[in-house]
Amino acid sequence: MAFLQLENLSKRYGAVDAVVATNLAVEKGEFVSLLGPSGCGKTTTLQMIAGFVDATGGRILLDGRDITHAKPSSRGLGVVFQSYALFPHMTVQDNVAFGLRMRKVAEAEIQRKVSTVLALVRLAQHAERYPRELSGGQRQRVALARALVIEPPVLLLDEPLSNLDANLREEMQFEIRRIQSEVGITTLMVTHDQAEALSISDRVVVMQAGRVTQIDEPYKLYEHPRTRFISDFVGKANLLPGDLDAGGAPQVRHAHGDASLTLSLRPEKIDLLAAGSGRLQGRIVTRYFLGSQWLYRVNTGLGELTVVRRNDGSAPLDEGTAVGLDWQPTLLRVLAVDEVSA
Repeated sequence: MAFLQLENLSKRYGAVDAVVATNLAVEKGEFVSLLGPSGCGKTTTLQMIAGFVDATGGRILLDGRDITHAKPSSRGLGVVFQSYALFPHMTVQDNVAFGLRMRKVAEAEIQRKVSTVLALVRLAQHAERYPRELSGGQRQRVALARALVIEPPVLLLDEPLSNLDANLREEMQFEIRRIQSEVGITTLMVTHDQAEALSISDRVVVMQAGRVTQIDEPYKLYEHPRTRFISDFVGKANLLPGDLDAGGAPQVRHAHGDASLTLSLRPEKIDLLAAGSGRLQGRIVTRYFLGSQWLYRVNTGLGELTVVRRNDGSAPLDEGTAVGLDWQPTLLRVLAVDEVSA
């Protein structure tokens, strides 16, 4: 049995199903992200695990113990909130020590554990500072240290990076993964940021309208999305009309009326060639400079397609340029019909 198990877990508010019959098995030491748009049920799922929201149905098992109806304090889980919820009148070390003092841990043991965890999150030199004297990233690490110091069996992260600016956000997501790996703690994170989920998770759980639609390793999720929603939500995707060739492989159909399938093709998998070459002809409508990449929108007989090209230092293609488009047929993905509406 998995270390953390959700069995048909559900939550209903009146006539609204916030979470529908969710099943998930998280192994010990695994880092799993719940990913989806606002209102998909990911935060409600995390709150049911934490005990802050009562489940309408199903079970939550932790290391074989049923904690579905246990009080939050008896579950012993570590939680990092979106707002960090630090005590402004307490120093960093007192914020971190708070949970241990509530548990009546001996003061010498508190000092030892606080020193260890502050070193882990690289804040030992800021132990006497107050939250207002820290940067956003430092406050986030204090909240993480406070959750870890009680040595919880599971760490729950609720949009932990949403209050940080873009550069710091990227830095801190790798910092979270470093800390999680060093401690080896089972971690469940809620996020709406697909890049965040893909970069640091062992597995990603995509949720849509209260339901789990796909659970996979990040690479597999990106390369083999099951539905149109997942293809579009997890990264960028071009949706093309298609069917199967004689050998059963997907192929693009250039006449919409003949298509029996919807195919997904990632923008970076398309090559831009000289006009007259390739499988499809088009003309560049707009271009956007993304630093390491150029993003082109190309008007074609199949509609407007997005193409991403690595910035290799050469001059970009001008808007209005006629181009050919080509791709490897093995990179086309067949999408199932979305089972639920967004």
